[in-house]
Amino acid sequence: MREIPERVGVVGGGRMGAGIAHAFLAAGCSVVVREADERGAQAAAARIERSIRTAIERGTVTEGWEAVTGRLRVVTEFDAMADRDLVVEAVPENIELKADVLTAVEKFVSPTCVLASNTSSLPIDTLAGALGDPGRFLGLHFFNPVPTSELVEIVVGSRTGAALSADAVRWVVGLGKQAISVRDSPGFATSRLGVAIALEAMRMLEDGVASAADIDTAMKLGYKHPVGPLALTDIVGLDVRLDIAEHLSSVLGTRFEPPGILRDLVAKGHTGRKSGRGFFDYET
Repeated sequence: MREIPERVGVVGGGRMGAGIAHAFLAAGCSVVVREADERGAQAAAARIERSIRTAIERGTVTEGWEAVTGRLRVVTEFDAMADRDLVVEAVPENIELKADVLTAVEKFVSPTCVLASNTSSLPIDTLAGALGDPGRFLGLHFFNPVPTSELVEIVVGSRTGAALSADAVRWVVGLGKQAISVRDSPGFATSRLGVAIALEAMRMLEDGVASAADIDTAMKLGYKHPVGPLALTDIVGLDVRLDIAEHLSSVLGTRFEPPGILRDLVAKGHTGRKSGRGFFDYET
């Protein structure tokens, strides 16, 4: 098995999908990104090309612009995935949407194509239930921002093939990242721990224990976290964190119940960096 798949598909060209496409392009792969419509496809192409240009300017991608972007196609049809070795689903955290996308992809890919989900918390075994061949499916949980993040969490379902799990570790290493392997369970390892810390930080802010800046500084200086839990929530997206917390509270209990402050901010449209405001103000 090649160190990394040569032909990769990504379904969803948003922040995470674009980052995943960037990572595989930078590793020398041919990448096809599928978006739902032409407007989305144009936005995804611009997002990926901007990311690649920045990486070339910073020297983290050493190939020329034309060489890298010449391996990228952005399309609106699933049949463009027919020749792919690996297809990663990177659509929003909605289990019905993800299952529908995976079912659609499976109709077009070859029997040897590996299917993966970038979900950060949804059960891999439930998603696998939508597939005719669940043995070729697993979770590849990338982190934002994908091009510079060092970690990929490999989530192994109960029906994931043993050889595939080992292949996935090699692929992650081939991307220049570190792999951890976890059994399919609510929130996996990273989301479960990260959300638990973030929710407690939100409760402290809600209770007036300390300011958002001081709570984050406590974790950065006291526990050597590179980013505080509230600023990290702004990066991830408050809406994303809310979805994860609601899912975890439904399966693990009230300790993951989203605080009122999180629900209120999301209801106001303050979803973090992408909106200009979350627990911190980015508009200025």
